[in-house]
Amino acid sequence: MSKIAGTKKFSLSTLFVYSFLSLTALFSLFPFYWMFVMATQPSAAYNSIPPTITPGTLLVENFQKVLGAIDFFQAMLNTIILCTTVTVVVLLISSLAGFAFAKFKFPGKNILFIAILLTMVIPPQLGLIPQYFLIAKAGLLDTLPGVMVLFFLNPLGIFLMRQYVSGSVPDELIEAAKLDGCNNITTYRKIVLPIILPAFATLGIIVFTAVWGEFLWQFTILRDPENYTIQVALATLSNTFNVDFGMILSGVFWATVPLIIIFLCFNRLFISSITDGAVK
Repeated sequence: MSKIAGTKKFSLSTLFVYSFLSLTALFSLFPFYWMFVMATQPSAAYNSIPPTITPGTLLVENFQKVLGAIDFFQAMLNTIILCTTVTVVVLLISSLAGFAFAKFKFPGKNILFIAILLTMVIPPQLGLIPQYFLIAKAGLLDTLPGVMVLFFLNPLGIFLMRQYVSGSVPDELIEAAKLDGCNNITTYRKIVLPIILPAFATLGIIVFTAVWGEFLWQFTILRDPENYTIQVALATLSNTFNVDFGMILSGVFWATVPLIIIFLCFNRLFISSITDGAVK
């Protein structure tokens, strides 16, 4: 009798958990669905009462308007180059710095690590003007490298990698590699790097999506339409008195598709890095 009651209790709790997660997932996905619906509707549907929640037939037509207003594919290419370059450099710098902070002893290590973390609490808007003048002095205004260089040092990435290396890479492996004659770079490449691949996927997704969605710095630096990223290019669609919401949301929808593809490609590693250590 107690076994049946226990089974019933387990089933009810499982049903509650899955119901809650399903409801949360629906709430999370609804903005994306609504964006898709608006991308298929005329501009008037944006302010309709009651709101329109069923897809229309104007997805292609609205996207054609986007192509006529901006160089969409050039902006997408610029954004992919920007995000990919920044992600690769951030992963390299953050993993090397995280490895050093986790496994090496050197003077001022703790002070330097705390200083890096403190930069996370400084609003990026405060550094906008001095950063602009530094980029101007370097002759990098209105260039993708001028946009990239600001994102190369990522305090969050260094922190995540330091924590992951500390918990996932045993000191014994590092010592064994040294006994085998490996230098620090070889140890990083052959021992540390294969172990931290799940953290690489997590940080890569975070950095890629963050740079993809960043607007203020890109809008400040870029002036030539040929150098526009997708965020800056889409912002120019609303520079008129008569805003076509269907056209804008169509552009936003297609600009979001690469992010969804990136996440689907790396979601297994992403989930693996989150759950790593939950089960001994």
